[in-house]
Amino acid sequence: MTPTVAIIGLGYVGLPLAEALATQKKYRVIGIDIDAKKIAGLKKSHRHRRIEFSNEFSLLKEADIAIVCVPTPIFKNHHPDYRPLQNAVASIARCPKKGRLIIIESTINPGTCEEIVLPILERFGLKSEKDFFLAHCPERIDPGNAKWNLLNIPRIVGGLSKTSCQKAARFYRSFVKAPVKEMKSIKAAEATKIVENSFRDINIAYVNELAMSFDELGIDIVDVLEGAATKPFAFMAHYPGCGVGGHCIPVDPCYLIERARKEGFKHDFLEMARRVNRNMPAYAVKLLEDQMEKMRLSKKKTTVGLLGLAYKPNIADMRESPALEILNILKRKKYDVVTYDPYIQHPLNTADMGTLLQRADVLLLATAHREFLKITANVLKRYNIVAVIDGRNVLPKDAILSAGIVYKGIGR
Repeated sequence: MTPTVAIIGLGYVGLPLAEALATQKKYRVIGIDIDAKKIAGLKKSHRHRRIEFSNEFSLLKEADIAIVCVPTPIFKNHHPDYRPLQNAVASIARCPKKGRLIIIESTINPGTCEEIVLPILERFGLKSEKDFFLAHCPERIDPGNAKWNLLNIPRIVGGLSKTSCQKAARFYRSFVKAPVKEMKSIKAAEATKIVENSFRDINIAYVNELAMSFDELGIDIVDVLEGAATKPFAFMAHYPGCGVGGHCIPVDPCYLIERARKEGFKHDFLEMARRVNRNMPAYAVKLLEDQMEKMRLSKKKTTVGLLGLAYKPNIADMRESPALEILNILKRKKYDVVTYDPYIQHPLNTADMGTLLQRADVLLLATAHREFLKITANVLKRYNIVAVIDGRNVLPKDAILSAGIVYKGIGR
């Protein structure tokens, strides 16, 4: 009999997982989401015809394997918001099936499965290793990456017991064409994803702080990093920018910071990295204002063109995007702002890049979309752009300066 897999949460993680499982033809796949509009749209798509989409959680009664892929956001005070996870787990508990494997793919801090997920299941009278098996396999997905995808990225799994871990590992090995590592505990599996993303947050914060320092010292950080990268060992190049976005890097460290605080430990290093990276949108705006002041440009008579709203190049994903914070700061400061992002519809968006360039006097590039990499010094001169703040250090600095246009990058 074909096992049934139910995936709860059909966002950037859940939907690709459902698609991957459906193409294997080893499982009956049910995709569940609370967003009725999203479900209606997915049902119309021929691309997803092998997946049963629904917002009826009662279908969970049929699931041999239930996978939770809901968001794990943070509140404004940067504390974890467990409500989507708690609601998803409660939905599973209300529709029990003997011996079901429950897998949490949502990114969570160490201890969440044992301290939050397990008690919910037990509250409904379910017993671990008898009524259900609980495991954690943190999602690993990089939207827009053509090389690494859900099928070829190695995975790690941890279980509430050795049996739970083995069951989860067996499931992922049935469709993932990469190694699946079994962790010694479910807590270790939870910690792994947090460590991966905190590593990136810390290193990006390091080069962002260097960039701000080098702006004062008159050193081009890109030149320095390219020089340091020639060392064939013990150095991994990270590059500065106007902020860190996406649902992982700006969020995951906060989960570890808050969980450790409950045990009386203070993550000074992680907190410092978060502060540095959160400050980068404001720093990009400061660079803009500094250049405008030097050029004696009036705020009232200057239109700022903001290039990009997505958090990373070539995708339509605005989760935690620093570009949105830049936009908010500019609006709070009463700047006349126009935006353009070829992948996103937004109220302030101009129809195309030409329209933005025609309306803008100065530019602030926040996202390195491939379309923006085609902007040359000649294009800027043709549209009478007088200054460029390159928040991703991707535009031709020397050519722009040679054309008599002010250029300022992050750390260059």
